[in-house]
This record gives sequence, C-alpha cells and structure tokens, in this order.
Amino acid sequence: MKSTIGITRRRLLQASSLTLGAFAFSGAKVFAGCPTLSPREFQETLLKTPAQTPGPFYPDKLPLDTDNDLIIINENLTAAVGEVTHLTGKIVDANGKPVRNAIVEIWQVDSQGVYLHPGSNNHANRDKNFQGFGRFTTTPNGEYYFRTVKPVPYPGRTPHIHFTIKKDRKELLTTQCFIKGHPQNEKDGVLRSIEDVKARESVIIDFAAIPESKIGELAATFNIVVGLTPKG
Repeated sequence: MKSTIGITRRRLLQASSLTLGAFAFSGAKVFAGCPTLSPREFQETLLKTPAQTPGPFYPDKLPLDTDNDLIIINENLTAAVGEVTHLTGKIVDANGKPVRNAIVEIWQVDSQGVYLHPGSNNHANRDKNFQGFGRFTTTPNGEYYFRTVKPVPYPGRTPHIHFTIKKDRKELLTTQCFIKGHPQNEKDGVLRSIEDVKARESVIIDFAAIPESKIGELAATFNIVVGLTPKG
C-alpha cells in the first residue's frame, strides 16, 4: 500500500497528527508525547531488553536526512511506499527511571526488503524515497517517536527493526523488535536465539491499525529497558 503522496512534508506531518492525538508535530520534524507507563506496566517491562546483533547492514554512509520521519526525505513531495507506522516507546533503566537525552537510532528495510546499505540484497530496487535510518533524542520522560513503514521479510529473516540506544557517547544497547504473529518468527535464527521466553516475547510487538486513519496507518509501541543506569 502506498502512503499519501504529492503533498508537502509539512502537510503530510499535519495530516498524520490527526490520526494519533498523543503526537505533536513541529515544523518539518516529528515529536511525540508518548503516554507515561503506569507502575504496573513498569513492573511488566522491567525485564532487561535482550541485546541482539546489529547485523551487517547498519548504513555505511548516513543519509543527509537522519530525522525521525523515515517516510519523507527532506522536502521531497513523494513519500515512501509501505504501511505507514507510528513507532513509539519509552527507554528506562533497570530501576524504571526514564533515560532522557538518549539517542535512539533505528534502521530497517524498505517495502521491497532492501536496506540503505549497498550490500543489501536487491539494492538496485531500493525505494529511493525511504530514508532507511532515523534518530530521535528521548524526551525528559524517556520517550521516542518515529514515523516509518512496517518492515517486511527478506531472504533469511523475519520482519524486524534494528535499534541502538546511545547516551554520552556510550552505547547502552543494540537490539531488534519483531512483528507479533508473523509466521516467519518461528524460524528466525536471531529471534530464536533469545532463549528466555519472556525476554523473547518482550521484543515482539503489535502493529495495530489506527481506526481514525483514512490511509491505513499503524501504531506500534516498543518499550526498552537498558541494563545500566546511565549518568545524568
């Protein structure tokens, strides 16, 4: 499915704001006021998020646009192809304290199963309108937000999104999130390598339809618990 095309980046972001009341948009950048986790939710998520391989396709050269909207590159008029997904979450430490001012990086394949990295399979057919990589600095409450597309499978892997969390020039965690209920999860070697069942389940998330969206947008939440209590 194609996302909305032929409109300016500013108008596209404004249109998206109508689908999720929790989000606030400012200029050409996208920001979020994600819901604060309740004490009960903290208890359920304080299991340390398992570290996973960054894989071979972290960009060898970062794109000129590295913001948190992967759908539109700079001021292009054409949006990336795919199921538009509003990806939110909260980064907390082992004690449940929000990790503020952390840099959250994500990278993933486009709707054709191709990474930004030139070594990716079928790179000649990459969606040139998909940013492929994004960054967001967490809010004082440890929240982050990205607008991206729902990941698709590619040879040898079930759909997933890579995450790296950094703070004060130190890498706190590299991990991946996966789509709940996807049939290829059972055969994915990276996912199955997480032996603890609860830890494995913690990286499998829902990609749910947003009822108010007229273009079939999705919402996904991935809360991350880093095993360290960073300074500051």
